Amino acid sequence: MSKTIRFKLNGQAKSLTVDRERMLLWVLRTDFGLTGTKFGCGEGCCGACTVLVNNEAVRSCQLPVKDVDGKKVTTIEGLAKNGDLHPLQKAFIKHDALQCGYCTPGMILNAYDLLIKNSRPTLKEIKDGMDENLCRCASYQRIVQAIQDAAREMRGGR
Repeated sequence: MSKTIRFKLNGQAKSLTVDRERMLLWVLRTDFGLTGTKFGCGEGCCGACTVLVNNEAVRSCQLPVKDVDGKKVTTIEGLAKNGDLHPLQKAFIKHDALQCGYCTPGMILNAYDLLIKNSRPTLKEIKDGMDENLCRCASYQRIVQAIQDAAREMRGGR
């Protein structure tokens, strides 16, 4: 059944009449043309489809669009501000943590959630926090280094 869903997408108010049960992933990719959010496994296991809903990392392939009504959704396209890349985006580039790039948007948004909740994560906390995001190229060491670097920058270099 179609319904009008209203939410903020990357800081902009959006309104869309859509089947309430349609997955957020397809609304983002098809209706809004935001292809940074990737389709991976379709089961919520790989993390390629990760977006932020009210600053919480969620798997958009498993989230009906009705569940974002009245909420704030951030995709990888909305993480940069005024053309300036977010510290996580910069760190992923610096550490070459984006070999093929397919997992990168989900990795970055999951790491964002992790660093918002814990600005000084230990190595174990980073590995545990990123455990359910899969990288097909196995760039895990560089991903961890990028997250550590971004955490320092987000804390002001401390």
